[in-house]
Amino acid sequence: MKKSELKQIIKPMVAECIKESLLEDGILSTVISEVVKGMNAQLMVEHPVAPIPTPQKRETSESTSKKLQETKQQMLNAIGKDSYNGVNVFEGTTPAPPSRPQTQHGPLKDTDPNDPGVDISGLFNSNWSKLV
Repeated sequence: MKKSELKQIIKPMVAECIKESLLEDGILSTVISEVVKGMNAQLMVEHPVAPIPTPQKRETSESTSKKLQETKQQMLNAIGKDSYNGVNVFEGTTPAPPSRPQTQHGPLKDTDPNDPGVDISGLFNSNWSKLV
């Protein structure tokens, strides 16, 4: 017997059995009543969030980078030029991101938006078909 012939015979019987168990045995009504109870127990209420004020004055990138370099130089001078054997401890660093409001939710709320993440471009270049 071919697979398609067996499927034609068994499929209507399975559908009929499922239909009987859902309707006649009361499983469907039980599921619906449990869902309704759960929905009545917890109602979601959305509270409006006040907009975050934006800074009134934006500085140009040149003036910002100049101020940043001056601040780094002041810190190096405060540490002392002979400390760390003359190594610039701030070389290659970037400023910390501004603090965000605590109202953000989600699995990536603490992730830097500029983070490139993990490169998965070579994932499917391997012998993927052999692994599957």
